[in-house]
Formats: sequence, structure tokens, C-alpha cells
Amino acid sequence: MLKQFFKWQIKVFDYLESRWETGPVSKSISNIVVAFFLAGLVFGLLAYLDIYQISTGYSAFFAIELAFNVLLIFEVLGLIFLIPKSVADAVGKQFEIISLVLLRDAFKEFGHYLGEVNWQVEFLLELLPIISDAFGAILIFLITGLFYRAQKHFRITGSHEEQQGFIGIKKLLSIYLTLSFVGLGVYDIVSAYQNHQFIYSIKLFYTLLIFTDVFILLFSLRYTTKYYNLFRYSSFALATIFLRLTLSAPAYYNVLLAVIAGLMVLGVTYIYNKLLSKVDEFKKPRDPKK
Repeated sequence: MLKQFFKWQIKVFDYLESRWETGPVSKSISNIVVAFFLAGLVFGLLAYLDIYQISTGYSAFFAIELAFNVLLIFEVLGLIFLIPKSVADAVGKQFEIISLVLLRDAFKEFGHYLGEVNWQVEFLLELLPIISDAFGAILIFLITGLFYRAQKHFRITGSHEEQQGFIGIKKLLSIYLTLSFVGLGVYDIVSAYQNHQFIYSIKLFYTLLIFTDVFILLFSLRYTTKYYNLFRYSSFALATIFLRLTLSAPAYYNVLLAVIAGLMVLGVTYIYNKLLSKVDEFKKPRDPKK
């Protein structure tokens, strides 16, 4: 009975995944993001004309922040669908999200400097966190591209049946992550209505990702206990912890932590590929004539 219930959940995930990767869904996502962006511009114009003010310090740049926040929601959903396919690709998606978060924060800070600007030393010092976030996003963009390029997917299971079972477990985790993400979104909306302040729970979601990565690491022991694979999965889990700290770290430290996490997974990937290529070369039968 329980097994059939899990199979039903996996079928639900397969259906959602097949729908997620279609062209109409991508167009719908684009339309939703644009709609929120235009709504933000309208409210910004109303605030500028003193017709309607949502909150103090509201500016038209909030439209960009709002669009990025909505885009991040869909990026997180894309991350969830990637987990069953490849843990490494899911880690790369996490870095994509962090780079967008840094860009969002840079746009958010620019919204405080609309109108006349006094180019004094104090103002230039205030620009440093914005420059840090912007260049940090570029560095993460570069590291993510190199990380994807360096990926070589090696199957850790011994048979097709084991591979399908491992993928099935990751699909179940993805289902529960999706439900948790939706629950956090509902909580954010209710909290915003009660407190008149919207607080995004992406930090809590990244905490859930840490436990997910550790669970996948422990479950993979059923199929392999090779040191190389264990270290690789462990480094991915540690990188998620660094990224979680990035979301709550102050200026400069957030970029530093994200870059450290990126360089760590990139370095582990290159070393992992090199070591496995050496192992495969060692296993090849030698030509007796040589």
C-alpha cells in the first residue's frame, strides 16, 4: 500500500516535470514576471505622484526587485525539478539563483539613489556594496559556467534497476521540497498581510536543501562507498551551507562566501574528473607488446 502511494507521487512528479519543460509554461512564466514588473512600475508612479504610497521609501526600482523575486520563485522550482536528474546540475542551479539574488540586491540599493546625487566621498562609499554585489554576481556567473562545462556525469549505481530506484527517491524528495516551498510561499503571503512587510523564506528553503543534500549523500551509500564519490557529494552539501550563509551575510561577506563556495565545488569537480580519468586509464588492459 505504501509502495503504491510512493509510486503515485512519482507519477505526479513526472507529470509536473513534463509540463514544466514545455514552451507554453516558459511563455506563461515570462508573462507573469512581466505583469509583476508592470504592476510595480504603476505603483511606483503612483507613489512618485503622491497618489498612493504602499510603504515609506518605496520607489520605481521596486518593480525590478519585484520582478526578480518572482523570477527567483520559478528558478527555485526549476532547481527542484533538476534534483532527480543530476545533483551536480542542481548545485549549479543554486549558484544561478545566488547570482540573481546578488543582482536583485544591487538593483534594490540603486532604488535609494533616485533623483539628484551628491557625488561626495560618503556617496562613493555607499556605492561600494552595490559594486560588490554586481561584480560578485559576475564572478558567480563565470564560476557557474565553468562548473557546468567541467561536469562529467558518472553513474554510481551498478544496474538499471538501482539507478531507477535512486532517481525515484530523489523524485520523492523533490515532491516534498515542492510542497514545502509552496507552504513557505503561503506563509510569506499571510505574514505580509498581517505585518504589512513581505519577508521571503528563501533562507529557510536553502536550509531544507542542506538536509536534502545530506540525505542524498547518505542514501547513496547503498550504491557506492568510494571515497571520491562521497567527498564530491559532501562538498556539494557544504557548498549549500555556504550559499545559505550568503543569503543572510552582510555586504562583502555575502560575495566572499558565494565565491568561496563556487571555487570549492569547481575545484572538487576538476580534481574528481582528473582522478577518475586516472583510475579508468589504470583499469584499461595494457598492450603486452608495449
